[in-house]
Amino acid sequence: MTGRAPTGPLTADVKSNPASCTIPLDRDGIHHGFLRLPHSRDDSAWGLVMIPISVIRNGDGPTAILTGANHGDEYEGPVALQHLALELDPADVCGRVLIVPAFNYPAFRAGRRTSPIDGGNLNRAFPGRPDGSITEIIADYFQRTLIPQADFVLDIHSGGKTLEFVPFAAAHILDDKTQEAACVAAMRAFNAPYSMMMLEIDSAGMYDTAVEDQGKVFVSTELGGGGTPTAHTVGIARKGVRNFLIHAGILGGEPDSAESTFLDMPDGDCYVFSEHAGLLDPVVDLGSAVARDDVIARIWPLDRTGVPPVEYTARRDGILAGRHFPGLVQVGDCLGVVGVVC
Repeated sequence: MTGRAPTGPLTADVKSNPASCTIPLDRDGIHHGFLRLPHSRDDSAWGLVMIPISVIRNGDGPTAILTGANHGDEYEGPVALQHLALELDPADVCGRVLIVPAFNYPAFRAGRRTSPIDGGNLNRAFPGRPDGSITEIIADYFQRTLIPQADFVLDIHSGGKTLEFVPFAAAHILDDKTQEAACVAAMRAFNAPYSMMMLEIDSAGMYDTAVEDQGKVFVSTELGGGGTPTAHTVGIARKGVRNFLIHAGILGGEPDSAESTFLDMPDGDCYVFSEHAGLLDPVVDLGSAVARDDVIARIWPLDRTGVPPVEYTARRDGILAGRHFPGLVQVGDCLGVVGVVC
């Protein structure tokens, strides 16, 4: 399942991406630098967006791309990958590791899910455009330059400011069952407390889909939430990253493994969405067992007393794997996610 970037010139009908990398991608050793994207703006006419990147390479072998902050308010990935970029010794590596702790760097610097420059959600921007917005340029650079060189890809997510999850690694149902099995094996190797076969609400434009469509082994995560990391969730991410690299054959040694509960999301009934705005009253905590029709949350009105709340119930048996995080809810917000224990 290996792939390499094309070495010849781009065809005449495909524009070159204006982004460039300040460090070599194919030279042995450890290199720290930037992906540079031109960005002319009011406060810097000839300015650049500088996305930190590290490349650790030692001879031939598999290539792994590790990313965090695909959404800028999710911090477990950036913290874990900063540790890895500082600690990883090229002598311990067989192959290559590309580390991008803050994938959507403008969003990361602003502490926002989406980019403050163009409002772009990087995880809905693929395949991107070389002549598009900043977010589309980042997506295109990964789509055409970095993903083709990868064998294994890990994208570390958490719930950000608006969601909270039991900590899980995730894989997807794929048409290619051989590829799916390879992704599931890598997900299990990450060894989060929970392992989820994840059903996306909408997979169009996702980094996940772009990587999987190129035949790569892909694993995602949701490792907490609320817009801040914890020692527990960062520890899961740091352990999982090394386990992932051991599974890929890039690092030696034995993985640090513990029991992981396997969850499935077989259909849209796993999701509960709010049809009311108001004050969130959680009834069930994350990780708790629920049965179909159990109340998982109440929504109280914001503007008056003496009015009963609206109750929202689970639509299937399982455990509460995710929930809305802030105390106020808007119409259309995801209130809960139920995972089925396998």
